[in-house]
Amino acid sequence: MERLQKVIAQAGICSRRKAEELIQAGKVKVNGVIVKTLGTKVSGKDEVVVNGQSLSKEEKVYYVINKPKGTICSVHDEKDRKTVLDYLPKEERIYPVGRLDYDTSGVLLVTNDGKFTHRMIHPKFNLPKTYVINLQGMLSGEDIYRLKNGLNTKHEKYAPAKVQIKQKDYTRDRMIVELTIHEGKNHQVKNMMEALGHQVRRLHRKSFGCISDEGLRPGEYRRLKINEIKQLKKMSETEGEKK
Repeated sequence: MERLQKVIAQAGICSRRKAEELIQAGKVKVNGVIVKTLGTKVSGKDEVVVNGQSLSKEEKVYYVINKPKGTICSVHDEKDRKTVLDYLPKEERIYPVGRLDYDTSGVLLVTNDGKFTHRMIHPKFNLPKTYVINLQGMLSGEDIYRLKNGLNTKHEKYAPAKVQIKQKDYTRDRMIVELTIHEGKNHQVKNMMEALGHQVRRLHRKSFGCISDEGLRPGEYRRLKINEIKQLKKMSETEGEKK
């Protein structure tokens, strides 16, 4: 059993605060009865209808998109900027799984499955995410050691990461690094590099769990295969057991 406003938010209808407003406004029905009490709990067997739209009968869909740089991970934008949903089917009510920064590109999952989203982004289940970093400056041996063994800064502690140096450009004092992390803290990769004294020039998420950007140009998307969805769920269970 979960709170009604949480179920509505996880379904991607709106934020939890907005869901509370809809409930209080009498816009939500549970099993055909209008519910205005916040905190009402429902189960998967209950039929929840918001503004005439049933949550329980909606087909679950799962996509991966290679998010282009210069788009935001949101359903709507007050500043009228382009969102990742502008590239996806308009007839489906879907939303991004987590976020990538406006100037970050790469693998982003999109769905209407709230439980799946929860397993993909909750700290308990965090899956491996690999980023390709175009870095200004060169990581030293000590920097790499700190990343691999858990980077501690004045404001944050980061879990051990996998580091691969892909390319070095001594002329321009730049390097390309692949970094695999299991957390999803706000602006994590940029903050980690900044803590080491280096500026991220470009950032691209190469993979999320078992899903990579292979075959997808910026702005292109595809549906996840059934076995990919199963594998992501299995990976989340495995990662959760490690904690």
